[in-house]
Amino acid sequence: MKNTSYFFYFSIWVALLFAVQPAIAQEDDFINEYIERLERSKEYLILVAETMPEEQYSYRPTEESLSFAENLMHIGWAMDWHSQSLMGGRPARDWNTDTELKVDKKSKAEMIAKIKETFNLTITFIKSFDTNKLSERLDYFGANRTKRQILLLLTDHITHHRGQMLVHLRLNGLKPPRYVLYQ
Repeated sequence: MKNTSYFFYFSIWVALLFAVQPAIAQEDDFINEYIERLERSKEYLILVAETMPEEQYSYRPTEESLSFAENLMHIGWAMDWHSQSLMGGRPARDWNTDTELKVDKKSKAEMIAKIKETFNLTITFIKSFDTNKLSERLDYFGANRTKRQILLLLTDHITHHRGQMLVHLRLNGLKPPRYVLYQ
């Protein structure tokens, strides 16, 4: 009778393991695919940033537009905020006083180095992110979103501002780097 009881509980444990394992694998797949996408996005953004001559980094097509440099650094600010603060719980940087992820007096090389660093920090954060927390919900500017959705919103945001930077290149008579699929 005792062996029957052990067998019963062992069978339930094995059944639960097989039921939960696919969900865990899907979350791991999501993170791995997301990291690949972020790595490629970083490579392409750096190519875009390197294409614009430094003297054109302050170019803005209209008065109310962000400059090329401001778009670049805004991408870094958003990566930091979405990952480290919103998802990671670190207090947000003070936009009024923190200049680490602002144009400030940075050279083109300094901005590109800062963007690479921020991408790398974000990728490291996401690689170590507890996938069980992807379904947790947050208030995102009044919308109730999962942390998985926050990651997807971040990639949309990067693409949006990089697209503006591509327009800046074209308006300055420069040919943007060839688009590579899955950026």
